[in-house]
Amino acid sequence: MRVDLLTREYPPHVYGGAGVHVAELARELRRLLDLRVHCFGEPRPGPAVTAHPVPAGLDGANPALQAVGTAAAMAAGCAGADVVHSHTWYANIAGHLAKLLHGTPHVVTAHSLEPLRPWKAEQLGGGYALSSFCERTALAAADRVIAVSGAMRADLLRCYPELDPGRVEVIHNGIDTAEFRPVAERDALAPLGVRVDRPTVACVARLTRQKGLRHLLRAAPQLAAGTQLVMCVSAPDTPEIAAEFEALAREAAGTGADLVHVSEPLDRRALRQLLSLARVFVCPSVYEPMGIVNLEAMACETPVVATAVGGIPEVVADGETGLLVPVGARPGGDGEPADPEAFAKDLAAHVNELLADPRRAHRMGRAGRRRAVERFSWAAAAARTDRVYRALAGSADTSEGSRVR
Repeated sequence: MRVDLLTREYPPHVYGGAGVHVAELARELRRLLDLRVHCFGEPRPGPAVTAHPVPAGLDGANPALQAVGTAAAMAAGCAGADVVHSHTWYANIAGHLAKLLHGTPHVVTAHSLEPLRPWKAEQLGGGYALSSFCERTALAAADRVIAVSGAMRADLLRCYPELDPGRVEVIHNGIDTAEFRPVAERDALAPLGVRVDRPTVACVARLTRQKGLRHLLRAAPQLAAGTQLVMCVSAPDTPEIAAEFEALAREAAGTGADLVHVSEPLDRRALRQLLSLARVFVCPSVYEPMGIVNLEAMACETPVVATAVGGIPEVVADGETGLLVPVGARPGGDGEPADPEAFAKDLAAHVNELLADPRRAHRMGRAGRRRAVERFSWAAAAARTDRVYRALAGSADTSEGSRVR
């Protein structure tokens, strides 16, 4: 059986959790079936990977329109596939076009939802209406929708009530616990400006509103004295968001926070070393359907302090593998705390609680790795995904309920 996987990100250019998901899932799926990958951008190394650049004539156009143009080329390349499987709205519309053009069953994995990310209008302008259209259209017509957490499934059915619940199922993200493991080496950290001789709190994230990074910066001066906060924050959505982060970082440093900002994505070796060094990993997201980075930290035996939003409570067991912090979201659906000052204070207090009790933090770290090994694996995720493909390919579902005409 041939499956074409459609994605914006693919190695070596991966900047977010969806890209990590696709790369790891593809590796496991290749053991099970004939997998072809279609991605955005310049040519990639490796077998059966086709990269699609922005079509001529769309240079300088709104990024959302560029994505739609690229998606059209992707759809043309899917001729002959038994199933197409798209990830994120950028590629969802390509899967939808392939379904219409070739009659191929379309599977969508939902990593996030545009209605719950209103701040994307800052990045895309009018393209946010286009990205929302692409997502809604593809989801409504998809033969199957995979949610990366139970919370994401609930969000899908709430935001898109036209979806048939019977077509939406949960397959959690996985983690490669052979690659993500505690390590003793620290040589990759000094070039980043990270000191290994002091208590360290780590955060790794894209620079986007949903990650709640400004709240962590406001919490930084309240961390226990002598604590080094390492924020590996890269790929800003807009120059304005980058400038805001830099201003808040200067403010935090000016009030006594020991802050190290790493502005380039870490390679896997450096990331393993940082997560192994950290006494606490912190995830301040205000919107997080799953959060692969929390699993990466847990696999490195690092306790996690994270917000109790989205799919995070399905990953981080409160009081067992880390501590969950309520956000107290304000009305309006953007996830931001109603009382940002209280949220920052609460975030710092939870981190300090674990810093003050190293034995408890160590127990949580060990429990986190056990949980990652026992409950989350890419092999299991791929096997479940493969069953979805084979059920669709076998039934050749072309019912009126699975199409938009």
